[in-house]
Amino acid sequence: MLKLFKILFILGVIVSCSSNAAWGDAKSLPGYWDANEAISFTIPEMDSLKKYNVFLNLRNTNEYPYNNIFLIVSMKFPHGKTLQDTLEYRMAEADGTWLGNGIGSVKESKLWYKEGVSFYEEGNYTLTVSQAVRNNGDVGGVSELQGITEVGYSIEEVIE
Repeated sequence: MLKLFKILFILGVIVSCSSNAAWGDAKSLPGYWDANEAISFTIPEMDSLKKYNVFLNLRNTNEYPYNNIFLIVSMKFPHGKTLQDTLEYRMAEADGTWLGNGIGSVKESKLWYKEGVSFYEEGNYTLTVSQAVRNNGDVGGVSELQGITEVGYSIEEVIE
């Protein structure tokens, strides 16, 4: 019986640790995100026959003063084509409770960017993320967005 339990435990650990994550990267920030700072990542060649989900990953502290965030995200293809999106994500509930995972004052949010993407062009793709947060009534954006400590992305294979 003990032997069977050990085998089931090991199988459970193997299954729970498996992931469909294919690639990812992150860059640390000094506690704020400058409005003029566009963060770029080079995505290596991916299997062109598979489909992937692309996520943006943000890490924030309690110093982040808003319940949402606006991002400008562009993906440059190897042959020159560029797709650009302006995106809004909720970062907190209406009562101020942070969304995302983490313990204490640091939370990490995994935000959907693209679903079912095929990287069909040979070569490296470039993903660029910049913040576009503005205060109500202000024309100019927030020059130093406090509380954002890390920006990254992850790519996961779609399992069908």
